[in-house]
Amino acid sequence: MSAALWLRTIVGLVALLALLAGVTLFGVWWERKFIGHLQRRRGPLHHGWHGLLQLPADMIKMIAKEDTVPTAADSLLFQFGPVAAIVPAYAALAALTFAPGIALIDMQHGLLYVFAWETMLPLAFALIGWSCANKFTLIGGLRAAAQLISYEIPMLLAALGVVLTAQSMNLTTIINAQTGWWYVFKQPLGFVIFSVAMLAEMNRSPFDLPEAESELVAGYMTEYSGMKFGFVQLAEYSVLLVGSYLIAALFLGGWNMPFLPASWLWLALKIVLLMTSTMWFRGTFPRLRVDTLTQMSWKWLLPAALVNIMLVAALALWLGPKVY
Repeated sequence: MSAALWLRTIVGLVALLALLAGVTLFGVWWERKFIGHLQRRRGPLHHGWHGLLQLPADMIKMIAKEDTVPTAADSLLFQFGPVAAIVPAYAALAALTFAPGIALIDMQHGLLYVFAWETMLPLAFALIGWSCANKFTLIGGLRAAAQLISYEIPMLLAALGVVLTAQSMNLTTIINAQTGWWYVFKQPLGFVIFSVAMLAEMNRSPFDLPEAESELVAGYMTEYSGMKFGFVQLAEYSVLLVGSYLIAALFLGGWNMPFLPASWLWLALKIVLLMTSTMWFRGTFPRLRVDTLTQMSWKWLLPAALVNIMLVAALALWLGPKVY
């Protein structure tokens, strides 16, 4: 590997980590601020200028907290759990293209690469829940694994409709194929299926059963404290970023905007709006029951995803893939 390639890789990694850190800090502040307005919470609204002091106070508290390990826990797996959660979330970011030519690695099969890393999260959450030797964490970990596996199938089938239409798994190609009509207008059913399934994949309300504080204290994160808890939270906000990006890139045109020049600003705006919508859901909708959650996936989303695939294939065969 040449020195120039090494330098480009290092600069790209640093930029990616800085982006992730900035998105996480903004996401935590904006979620508290937004829900604070919805529910009239004093701290996020009035502590410092627009609640900005709330975030550094929580960071200092998290860093200062003692790092405890339960006596009966599997020490090695307990220590490894946050790493197993954060590595797939970080690795998936490497293939995201934020503008033509702006990506750490613009892979030919970038969409497949992102999904491959994201599908490792159920194993990480189950590992975290089991390693703590706590019934609440075990139930939370198993809930997370069952939920993610259940909703991955309709999510991947909905994304397959986009791949069939764009004739590519390259994210840049998929976004550039939407310079005219966005795929949300060509595949509205696929958009609804993918968005609902992605919301469940992100463990966001009303699909936040793995962290149900009314039943499981904090789910699979119950026994974690200090920076280990922070790493798990960081992994969740990374998944939120990746999920919002995929919805924007696959169905909402990515950096394309009708009648306006393409720009990474449009993609950033769409991601922020999608993240805000998930926060709106958290402050508005009640949590689903476990049986309702699984039934929604297997009884409704999966058949609808199969119908969507057949419709897309039929239209592509009838009109031709380039026309459709």
